[in-house]
Amino acid sequence: MSIRHSLLALLSEGPKYGFQLRQEFETSTGDVWPLNVGQVYTTLQRLERDGLAQSDDVEEDERQKNYRITEKGGEELSRWLRTPPDLSEPPRDELVIKVLVASRLPNVDVFDVIQVHRRYLVQLMQQWTRMKEDESHFDLAFALAVDAELFRLDSVVRWLDSADGRLRRVSLESVESTMDSTFALPSNRRRTGARR
Repeated sequence: MSIRHSLLALLSEGPKYGFQLRQEFETSTGDVWPLNVGQVYTTLQRLERDGLAQSDDVEEDERQKNYRITEKGGEELSRWLRTPPDLSEPPRDELVIKVLVASRLPNVDVFDVIQVHRRYLVQLMQQWTRMKEDESHFDLAFALAVDAELFRLDSVVRWLDSADGRLRRVSLESVESTMDSTFALPSNRRRTGARR
């Protein structure tokens, strides 16, 4: 998530001070992503440094400064909104790494690891669904953020189901292959005593 661009978007509505930006950021994201006020001021300093925002009075107390977006900042915001994020490489997902590691360890039941995480994700989905049912009719931003999280969690559960199935097939094929080589029946020639 780009705090930098989110603050530019809020500044595009008109001049604002740091604490106000923090409150509006949290409100606009459905209060799902809390933001530290220190992050806001650090980001505002960088926006000023890069010529994307400017404050009314440089000498004033940091907390009392009103910030506004510059023309360059508006162009940057417009470019960011219309540029798809780079999804060309998969992110380093801790759950994926856990399953990959567990599948290689001889003393770890990878299926148990998968089941533990699947149960946890389903519980999370139930919690988000309850919160959405309680709050979403009051707050559109919150409802949209919760929908996004539910879809994300659902995709992770589906990946776990797929990984479970694939690992079971590979495990079964490995057992069958071992059984075939260990318990191979003698060929017909040997059994019947036929010679070449």
